[in-house]
Amino acid sequence: MLLLALDTATPAVTVALFDTEEGRVLAARERVDARRHGELLMPFVDEVLTAAGRRLAEVGALVVGTGPGPYTGLRVGLVTGAALGAALDVPVYGVCTLDGIAHAAGLAGPFVVATDARRKEVYWAEYADADTRVGGPAVDRPAELAERVAGRPAVGAGTALYPDAFPGARADLPAHASAGALAALAARRLAAGEPLDPPLPRYLRRPDAREPAGYKAVTPPSPEAEARR
Repeated sequence: MLLLALDTATPAVTVALFDTEEGRVLAARERVDARRHGELLMPFVDEVLTAAGRRLAEVGALVVGTGPGPYTGLRVGLVTGAALGAALDVPVYGVCTLDGIAHAAGLAGPFVVATDARRKEVYWAEYADADTRVGGPAVDRPAELAERVAGRPAVGAGTALYPDAFPGARADLPAHASAGALAALAARRLAAGEPLDPPLPRYLRRPDAREPAGYKAVTPPSPEAEARR
C-alpha cells in the first residue's frame, strides 16, 4: 500500500510517499518556511508523486501530522489531508508530530523532543525510546522543564532555542518534522495492529487570534430607528 504523508505542524513543510510493502520512502520533499505552508504543500504533493512515478489514485491511505503546533500552520496539513482522503475515499490517519521527530531520531534510550511553541514556550514530550512516548505532549516554558529533562538527550528545534534548559540538545538529530518518518511510524503501527490517532489537531492552547472587542457597530440604523430620532 502507498501512504501519502504530510506535516505542517513545524516550520517545515514536508511530504513523502511511502511504500508499505517495500518498507521505504519512494520520494519526499521538504522545506523549512513557516510562512508558506499553504503555498508549498500541494505542489510538493505533485512533485513527490511525479518523482516516484505514481498517481494520486494509487494512494491507499493518508498520514497527517497532528501536532502539537501553531494553529494556522497545523490546520493547513490537516485540512489538506482530510480533503485528499475524502476525494480518494481512503483512510486518513493521524500521528503526533513529536512522535515522528522521535522516530526519526532513532535513539534507543530515554530522551526528550521539543519544538518551538512561540510565546517563549515549547511543545514537548518524553520518550523511552524512538517509538515509545511516555509523557506529553504538553506546552510549557523551558525553564520549568530544566530539572525534569536534565541528563537526557533532547531533540528538536525547541531544544536549540533554549540550550540552558536542554543541555543535552543533539544538534546532529532532526530539528523539524519529517513526513517520511511519520509514514514509516504509521506503517509500523498498522503492521502491528496498533490503533492510530484520528486526524485531529493537538493545539494544546487557544489560538492567538481573538474576536475584537469594544468596536463600534457600522450597520446602518433601520427606518424604524431613524423615525424615532
